Amino acid sequence: MAPNDPTTGAGGGGFFASITSTISNFGSAMSKSVNGLMGYEGLEVINPEGGTEDAEEEARRGRWKQEDRDGYWKMMQKYIGADVTSMVTLPVIIFEPMTMLQKMAELMEYSHLLDMADKTEDPYMRLVYASSWAISVYYAYQRTWKPFNPILGETYEMTNHGGISFISEQVSHHPPMSAGHAENEHFAYDVTSKLKTKFLGNSIDVYPVGRTRVTLKRDGVVLDLVPPPTKVHNLIFGRTWVDSPGEMIMTNLTSGDKAVLYFQPCGWFGAGRYEVDGYVYNAAEEPKILMTGKWNQSMSYQPCDIEGEPLPGTELEEVWRLADAPKNDKFQYTQFAHKINSFDTAPKKLLASDSRLRSDRYALEMGDMSKSGCEKSSLEERQRAEKRAREERGHKFTPRWFDITEDITPTPWGDLEVYRYNGKYAEHRADADADADGSEGNAAHVKSIQFNPWQYEDMAA
Repeated sequence: MAPNDPTTGAGGGGFFASITSTISNFGSAMSKSVNGLMGYEGLEVINPEGGTEDAEEEARRGRWKQEDRDGYWKMMQKYIGADVTSMVTLPVIIFEPMTMLQKMAELMEYSHLLDMADKTEDPYMRLVYASSWAISVYYAYQRTWKPFNPILGETYEMTNHGGISFISEQVSHHPPMSAGHAENEHFAYDVTSKLKTKFLGNSIDVYPVGRTRVTLKRDGVVLDLVPPPTKVHNLIFGRTWVDSPGEMIMTNLTSGDKAVLYFQPCGWFGAGRYEVDGYVYNAAEEPKILMTGKWNQSMSYQPCDIEGEPLPGTELEEVWRLADAPKNDKFQYTQFAHKINSFDTAPKKLLASDSRLRSDRYALEMGDMSKSGCEKSSLEERQRAEKRAREERGHKFTPRWFDITEDITPTPWGDLEVYRYNGKYAEHRADADADADGSEGNAAHVKSIQFNPWQYEDMAA
């Protein structure tokens, strides 16, 4: 197993990879040809499960009605090649009842892996635990429904999981940017996120222009994460599905050790889909531990020699396994996704700016798409009105829980302005918990709170 060849993993490469590539190219050409006959040139339709289903029938499948699909395609043609992160108003039919701020919190589901990274004295096992934690969220991220874009000033908080206090906030509207902070006795997690997209017709590339840092408290170790890009296939035609081919790199900024894990692209007949392979390297870039698994199932590790081969007398050890998920769930939610979306698990004195309180999100959760669409339009219009009011007064928006820094971090997909957690939420939460009446999870009380992320009071009317 070659230590510096990220494309070689447990599934092999060489001859069989070449055969797979050839079949994949043939399938791609066939799909494009079918789309050309249908009048949708350039829209590739891929069946991630492979199979022998007729390509034209596959192209017609999807979550859209025929007339809606044709109308949406006509509207979106002009955006091909563009970043459509915030320039297109999307119908609620493609949304899930969750916001991007809540989706950021899903990374905390398997946070016990970060606890273990903090507890271990083995510097390479730290990266095994921490990189497995970073991989663990990809099963949740494969959902094909789009989360709501947060309103400027919107927040999401969680205080009832693994001793963690979590807060995220929408800190910018143009460009859309979010910041998040999570902390318990073992680690502190900080992220600034600014997604960049490229619309390709029937698919969209999503580039994670962000900075993710984890500080392990026992030794003050700082870990930096660079995830792979994501591609959403068959947005309009065919079965929508998600793939994240490329490298994930987690670097120990304190020691120089790093984990480099390669997410295999999905080939024809589903070859390589879900597979992740790579190594933990020391600062001299020598492989110390090999890692292999599937992001929708489990990850395992095994000590290796300088050539990347397993050490004699050692075996693969499982480090993470996916928890059981609800069957036939409408939005493909995990148990944890239901938990963070629930009013029953909201903390005491929930912030009025919390995502759970959004009327459009809640209406969609209750199955009322018409009301959800109206409420979404109303919130977006109020956001535009507040922007006009802010400009007329010569004010700038100031986030409540995060401060803009002078740091500009380069990423593989562009530079990023960095926001830093200012510590005020910890003070707020301590005061709220001390003053709150009743038990945590008072759903009836929480539902009575009116959603209010606005900087100016008259926007809430």
